[in-house]
Amino acid sequence: MIDMPMPDPTKPDPFLATVDGVRLDAYAALTASGPVHRFRFPSGVEGWLITGYDTARWALADPRFTKGGPGRGPFQDQLPARVVAAIDHHLLNFDPPDHTRLRRLLTAAFTRRRAEQLAPRIQELTDGLLDQLADRFAEAAGPVDLISEFAYPLPIAVICELLGIPEADRGDFRAWTGPLVNPTMFGFEDYAHAATSLVDYVHELIARKRRQPTDDLLSALIAVHDQGDRLTEDELASMVFLLLVAGHETTVNLIANGVRALLTHPEQWDLLRAEPERIGSAVEELLRYDGPLQAAIPTITSAPVEIDGVQVPAGEVVVISLLAANRDPAHLPGAEQLDITRPETSHLAFGHGIHRCVGAPLAQVEGRIALGSLIRRFERLELAVPAAELVRAPGLLMNGLLRLPVRVSAG
Repeated sequence: MIDMPMPDPTKPDPFLATVDGVRLDAYAALTASGPVHRFRFPSGVEGWLITGYDTARWALADPRFTKGGPGRGPFQDQLPARVVAAIDHHLLNFDPPDHTRLRRLLTAAFTRRRAEQLAPRIQELTDGLLDQLADRFAEAAGPVDLISEFAYPLPIAVICELLGIPEADRGDFRAWTGPLVNPTMFGFEDYAHAATSLVDYVHELIARKRRQPTDDLLSALIAVHDQGDRLTEDELASMVFLLLVAGHETTVNLIANGVRALLTHPEQWDLLRAEPERIGSAVEELLRYDGPLQAAIPTITSAPVEIDGVQVPAGEVVVISLLAANRDPAHLPGAEQLDITRPETSHLAFGHGIHRCVGAPLAQVEGRIALGSLIRRFERLELAVPAAELVRAPGLLMNGLLRLPVRVSAG
């Protein structure tokens, strides 16, 4: 193994960066020095960080970078065994053949055709939230947080309706998902409370759906479990856990990051308003420019592997930065610029290979409807604070803002 030094500890750590813009600058500096780096992650674990696009795309598809199976999640030794089992047996933690079996159960629910069939209902939910947002602008004396008023409630409503979760049950989800996607930042107590609360709720919900099944994805998954051995009880609970957390948190970031990008590039906002037919390609460019995820789920090398001339032994942690790869200038000249007119916007925001996000078609439809409808409804929005005052949540996986204060521009 080449003795590659750790990054300079005096320079910003992208995973810990909270000031808007610092994270992207930190990744740009790393990528400029090469596509792969020795790195100490926020948990204290030492491993390797991939930031180059070509290297990231290759690693995402190479079976030597494995998920390693259940048992590698945060606080495994401190949580009750029943909680670990109910959140850890999902497809993001498995390699084939278990990954193949679990993914197949979800594929039909998240096809592009199925996502497009959901578009009218997503549009209806969006219009209702925009009506409420217009009322908030009219009555508010100060800025309105677009995340709490729009970017969060839309995706959670969509995934809950898909799963068949009653509206009255959705209130606690946001409080739970924060610690669940950023465990090392919140600490054990907050994580344990969130995980236990959500697991208890999921088990109760599964029991309720068994008694009274309805026409929804969760009832269909329960039927698969109860009719054979294709889905264990822990896999069923873990799948619901994954869909609830990952199924909405990433789309929240897609919408909020997209609005932030357009508001800091008003000429792009104006172009999209004048040419709304560009919304599909605009969503892809926004995903590339400031995607909802910093990194894919960490992997473990199952055998010695050479990464761009660096010999990495078996058993090493490797994290693939999707956010950095999408801005690699070696892959895309002018990658630091937002341009919704790009003829080709190849990106890794949803990953690549067998672990590419199964919910990508639904997220794309939600992003297209949410952003397109927002721009049509409000001719001019503006940030209510300078962009440098926006705060990003620290963490290994998510790339999201804590708040997005906006107001209707008088100009």
